Amino acid sequence: MAGGMKAAAGQRWRLLGLLLLLPPPPGAAGARGGRAKEAVIPLREGRTCNQSASRRFCYTNTRVPQWHDIWTRMQIRINSSRMIRVIQVDSEEELKELDKFNVWNFLSSLLKEKLNDTRIDVDLYSTKTCLKVELLETGTTYCVVLFRWFDPKLFLVFFLGLLLFFCGDALSRSQLFFYSAGISVGLLASLLVLIYVMAKAMPKKSPVYLLLVGGWSFSLYLLQLVFKNLREICSSYWQYLLGYLLLVGFASFGVCYRYGPLENERSITLLSWSLQLLGLLLIYSGIQIRPVALAVVVTAVCGKNLDYPLRWAWTVYRRVQSARLGPSPPRLLTEEEYRAQGEVETRRALEELRRFCSSPDFSAWAAVSRIQSPKRFADFVGGAPHLTPNEVSVHEQEYGLGGAFLEDQLFEDDDEEE
Repeated sequence: MAGGMKAAAGQRWRLLGLLLLLPPPPGAAGARGGRAKEAVIPLREGRTCNQSASRRFCYTNTRVPQWHDIWTRMQIRINSSRMIRVIQVDSEEELKELDKFNVWNFLSSLLKEKLNDTRIDVDLYSTKTCLKVELLETGTTYCVVLFRWFDPKLFLVFFLGLLLFFCGDALSRSQLFFYSAGISVGLLASLLVLIYVMAKAMPKKSPVYLLLVGGWSFSLYLLQLVFKNLREICSSYWQYLLGYLLLVGFASFGVCYRYGPLENERSITLLSWSLQLLGLLLIYSGIQIRPVALAVVVTAVCGKNLDYPLRWAWTVYRRVQSARLGPSPPRLLTEEEYRAQGEVETRRALEELRRFCSSPDFSAWAAVSRIQSPKRFADFVGGAPHLTPNEVSVHEQEYGLGGAFLEDQLFEDDDEEE
């Protein structure tokens, strides 16, 4: 019984393989041959092409991108009354290959997404872009239009890249950015986070890592579907969307609050580098003209790190100047600078002496046995002035204005002049 079932299954697989390898029937071949003979419809900017049958279209780009096209986007939009299948290729030769029957084209046509509103981005540097529109139901009408316009999204991407690159150091230390980024990652990759948490609770040799990779791909697919149908979701399922945002947002905030912001300096540095690298990628992606994008990236990198080469150049210049002119004579201090510097250095030396006398390395008994006034020394270590009022008065009489020392200096100068 089991052998008969295996033989029947083997026969079914062989039959399926033969069906895939067999050439198409004559009628189908004739139909494809007739479609192959159909002319390719050229697309022009701003011109709408209305059709009601399966057609092939091509756009030939003869315009050289200019510097003012940095935030310009070109797009082909196909809007139909019912579901259609759109296949994009890069040349007319590849467009003709689609009419030939092979297993790969058959499988790709089955997996191709069916939509009634399709948008295809056209690279400004591409010379030709071709597409094939296949109708799935009779009576379907559609229109194809190619247009070029200023895309504010590209400017926002460029501005966000500049913000991340120049403010990456500050953002990596900001608690607000930490919680905002954590909540955003939790909202966008909640499925991946759930699989990661499950991986922590499962054995090491479990196939959870395969699920982790698959979960990331599935999360990207879900994000793509959500963004494509975001307007419909917000209008029809806003209650579920609000509940999801609140639930996952609070959970993500709790996880971020549990672990707290980064404190390790190396981790902060790595986060800063990652933000700056992401900023450079966004800057390059936000500009459509590649030479301009590369020039802006190089300028941003040089502008952010300009202080290092300038500092190095200034150091080299000073060394060259000093070697050529020789050592410059030191500047002499004025009397006011001399008095101010003397007071500052005296206070600093007294503070160092107090700290040394208060340290365990200082032998207090040996010092007390050698000085005449131990009480005065103890008061000095405790913070009292090192001079008594009487000593200050005597010093002012001797060296102050009108003192004996100043008068002697003046009389000596007069004698020398005579």
